[in-house]
Amino acid sequence: MNSPILSVQLTLEPNDSRRLAKLCGPFDEHLRQIESRLGVKIKNRGNRFQFDGIDDTINTASLLIESLYLETEKNIELSPEYIHLHLQEAGMTELTRSKTPIDSNGKTTTAAQVIDNDKPGIQTRRKLINPRGANQQHYVTAIRNNDINFGIGPAGTGKTWLAVACAVEALEQNRVDRILLVRPAVEAGEKLGFLPGDLAQKIDPYLRPLYDALYEMMGVDQVSKLIERNTIEVAPLAFMRGRTLSNSFIILDESQNTTREQMKMFLTRIGFNSTAVVTGDDTQIDLPRRQDSGLLHVEKVLKEVEGLTFTHFDSADVVRHPLVKRIVDAYAKEQQLDSSKVS
Repeated sequence: MNSPILSVQLTLEPNDSRRLAKLCGPFDEHLRQIESRLGVKIKNRGNRFQFDGIDDTINTASLLIESLYLETEKNIELSPEYIHLHLQEAGMTELTRSKTPIDSNGKTTTAAQVIDNDKPGIQTRRKLINPRGANQQHYVTAIRNNDINFGIGPAGTGKTWLAVACAVEALEQNRVDRILLVRPAVEAGEKLGFLPGDLAQKIDPYLRPLYDALYEMMGVDQVSKLIERNTIEVAPLAFMRGRTLSNSFIILDESQNTTREQMKMFLTRIGFNSTAVVTGDDTQIDLPRRQDSGLLHVEKVLKEVEGLTFTHFDSADVVRHPLVKRIVDAYAKEQQLDSSKVS
């Protein structure tokens, strides 16, 4: 049985033609983008909007338009990329809350204010980084409150980016003495052959996503100085055995390419006053045999252990191009079909 088509009316105040033009975009492209993403029909005449669709989606679209209109007051230039990220930041489903929530003082609050107040923002010297959506917010909160944390999910969901942001914040606030970047040196389905240079130069290509995040948050010169002082240390996973890592923020990236033995070895390196974040995509394993992945194994072993957390991301958390979400969904569907054939 199909859900009935409903309509919601919204009048935006103040009636400012300049802000309304920014909101709608050239030839109403922003409205068409929201229609396509949420599956609603949006009509407007000046500052009066009508949303046609099923109940949840028209409420979401109405609150999104109201939130974006508030953004235009800040002289922010709206773009298709900004609209996409705003949908992710709002969590889309979180936007379906009551249109006029009431706080503890009995005052009404707009949708945008609800979203902003809920964000556990990460403050670095160069920028404020806001987690986008419920899963990213949960992830950041978990990292701040637990010593070992796992972020598992597809590409583009912010697992590594947010882990690096939390590490930079902890270092700049003197909560840790150093940052360690760790990654298994496994090629993505191809043999790269001999790599020239010293150890750091050999593994640099594998750690480029971590470097890119550090450069944006701290600047190239500052990162280079910290690497020279070993305040930021780059270490291949195979060289971690025997070490005790205290007063450190350790990030193990691409952990789906660890073996069971390597994962156990890494997790037992953690010393006092240290935080470890393990990130990985369990659908992109480059090990010779998929079943050997330490990431697939570790959650089964540690699911009852207190003091560590697992945050699972899915395609709804992707903050890259909207096509990435559809690609992730298509591969997941194919994997389910293959699994059903095997069983």
